[in-house]
Amino acid sequence: MVDVIEELEAAEPSPVGERLSLGVAARLSRYLQVLTQARKMGRETISSQELSEYTHINPTQIRRDLSGFGKFGKRGVGYNIESLLAEIRKILRTSGQHNIALFGAGNLGQAIANSPIFADHGFEVVAIFDSDPAVVGNEIGELRVHALDELQAVVADDEIVVGVLAVPAEAAQEVADRLVKAGVKIIFNYSEQLLQVPPEVTVHTSSPAVDLLFALYFYLA
Repeated sequence: MVDVIEELEAAEPSPVGERLSLGVAARLSRYLQVLTQARKMGRETISSQELSEYTHINPTQIRRDLSGFGKFGKRGVGYNIESLLAEIRKILRTSGQHNIALFGAGNLGQAIANSPIFADHGFEVVAIFDSDPAVVGNEIGELRVHALDELQAVVADDEIVVGVLAVPAEAAQEVADRLVKAGVKIIFNYSEQLLQVPPEVTVHTSSPAVDLLFALYFYLA
């Protein structure tokens, strides 16, 4: 039986102007992922105990994280998923739409472009690029594949904030350099290339193999 369940209430504003610690930001992102999936499953409420079961974060820690940004605590109903999603997005400054440029129109790039994962969290792929002349001009969904030479203009016109690299390792640094020159400050890297970028640019490298090794370590430990 769930011992403590809360409903998000209108409360004091969240301190969205303050910078979160990496730990808090990481946990809030995990809560956001679970809440998004729960909403897609038709759920309207969720408890801290249920969030704990899905994230493996102690329910006391969950309540502490959330109560730090407003008044939580009405028992017997559970967190309202829609309201909590909106609140966490505000805290993480991800409310609204954020435009993505995708680089690489191969199998991985097409899978990313057609996936709802980014859209579920307010990100939208609005431009696709490729260096292959045979691919440039083709359409993926409703988007035309651009040549790399168009990057600067497209980033400015479409207000791109994130560049996603689904390109071979040997091409990744060149694309990153072009993104930096165009003013993009966030790069999501699916390649195995270690990218050299200025300190003000954030690079997140996604590697399923590394994630599996990390999980395997804790399974074997």
